[in-house]
Amino acid sequence: GEADYRDGVEEFVQLVESAGVTPLATVEGRRQRPDPAYFVGSGKAQEIAEAVRASGAELVIFNHQLSPAQERNLEKVIQCRVLDRTTLILDIFAQRARTAEGKLQVELAQLSHIMTRLIRGWTHLERQKGGIGLRGPGETQLETDRRLIGIRVKRLKDQLATVQKQRATQRRARERRNEFTVSIVGYTNAGKSTLFNALTKAHAYAADKLFATLDTTS
Repeated sequence: GEADYRDGVEEFVQLVESAGVTPLATVEGRRQRPDPAYFVGSGKAQEIAEAVRASGAELVIFNHQLSPAQERNLEKVIQCRVLDRTTLILDIFAQRARTAEGKLQVELAQLSHIMTRLIRGWTHLERQKGGIGLRGPGETQLETDRRLIGIRVKRLKDQLATVQKQRATQRRARERRNEFTVSIVGYTNAGKSTLFNALTKAHAYAADKLFATLDTTS
């Protein structure tokens, strides 16, 4: 029911294509508020499952942010992998990051997102949990995964802090030289790289797709 709904759907299709995925079907719906279990409601979830079977799709992507529980419930009904908009965008970022800082930032964001969804890979062990005085192997594996991810996150933050210190040093050097700086800022696919190339006679990568360029170009 939102005024810019149609534009949002068109942009979402472009996002999916930008990630290298071929859209086979689009299922739309209208709700007053998200369903706690499925986000879209059980009837709409069944409709999506039928569309998946009819089109032969291997993946369902939602143009919304889903909770880990909603993703798990939807995967059980639809019987294929389900992603939300956040995961899709992070995947595009991972494909496009070129600089060391960009790759560090993307990996940190992905790990933070994955931390809330770790249980998905261990649902087959849920029945082994809960015994008095016992802890199932699924829970043990989850704790191991969380600890390893936590170690990696700390290392990434330390590396990013080092990169940011280097940036600050370079910035101070430019300020001391009184260098005039112009920044081109705008939404994705607005034409920033194309304008940059026109102004500087450079050959920075430019393409008519969302998030074609992720890193800052100087």
